[in-house]
Amino acid sequence: MEILFFAKLREDIGHSSEVIPLPENITTIKGLIDHLRQQGENYQAAFQNEAALRAAVNQSHVGLDHPIKDNDEIAFFPPMTGG
Repeated sequence: MEILFFAKLREDIGHSSEVIPLPENITTIKGLIDHLRQQGENYQAAFQNEAALRAAVNQSHVGLDHPIKDNDEIAFFPPMTGG
């Protein structure tokens, strides 16, 4: 699966994307977030405010309980602001 990070998440993690195999026990966006938090302090910082995160699977906005598969493209980004 390809994971994309945008804005502050990209800054915290230190790169804009990565490709990883989906661990068998992970079936949702929430599970993936929990898995990524275990990858180091930079991931913990990026995903510390889970309630403010937004996610997309294959370019469609989804909730944290959305199911994921190994061939999905997952994007994480902070809430959009503007005026």
